[in-house]
Parts: sequence; structure tokens; C-alpha cells
Amino acid sequence: MAGEITKHYTNGEITVVWKPDVCQHSGVCWRGLLMVFDPRRRPWIELEHSDSATIAAQVDRCPSGALSWFKNGESDG
Repeated sequence: MAGEITKHYTNGEITVVWKPDVCQHSGVCWRGLLMVFDPRRRPWIELEHSDSATIAAQVDRCPSGALSWFKNGESDG
């Protein structure tokens, strides 16, 4: 859909994708991993503050699907 915003944040190993138009602002991400997901900060996602496995596990808890992740170097199809 035209006009949808998608943001990408990477640490070199994984990339976290955020779709703000899908976000329900449940707070699951930042309550579980505030050092990485801090809505008071810009940019609000800083992957360097934790390891990839911990970040991916937290992203997987996103109830709206606004956050997703992929391993860098993986093909999209």
C-alpha cells in the first residue's frame, strides 16, 4: 500500500523491521527489552545493546506483527 512506512534496524547479523502503521503500541517490546527498544529515544531501536538471539526472541513476542526480523544474508524468497 502506498504511503506505508517501514523502518529497518541492523546489527550486521540480523535486521529488525518495524511497521509503525501496524503497531498497536502494546509496549511488549520495550517492557521486555528496554535497553534495545526505548520509545523515548530516537532512533527508538538500538540493536547494539543486546545479542541477536535475545532481540529476535523479543521481536517474536510482538502481538501486532509490527516488528519482525530476519537473519542478514537470507534470501527473501
